[in-house]
Amino acid sequence: MTATGVREQAEDRIFAALANTTRREVLRLLREDGPQPVQVLADHFDMRRPSLSEHLKVLREAGLVSEERSGRQRIYRLEAAPLAGVSDWLHPYERFWRDRLKGLGELLDRMPDDEA
Repeated sequence: MTATGVREQAEDRIFAALANTTRREVLRLLREDGPQPVQVLADHFDMRRPSLSEHLKVLREAGLVSEERSGRQRIYRLEAAPLAGVSDWLHPYERFWRDRLKGLGELLDRMPDDEA
């Protein structure tokens, strides 16, 4: 497989991981509260722990979280670096909408005010 193909597969895993609300919430919790044991994360969700473990596995395989064992606990940590690629991918769309909204603002500024 080419380097481009490998990169595209990694991007696909990241976007697939981000497509799920539970996984996005896990990332938010780790971003705001720092590294946490799986049980603390599980307490935030109305699901069985094995279900959350599947979500954590998807996040781990996408490189968005890392897992460290501390005794019998598994501690999860946010790995934000892969999100830079998402930001890079979204940037042209952000610029597109900013330019469109700027154009709309300029059009509205040129329109005469309605007088009642």
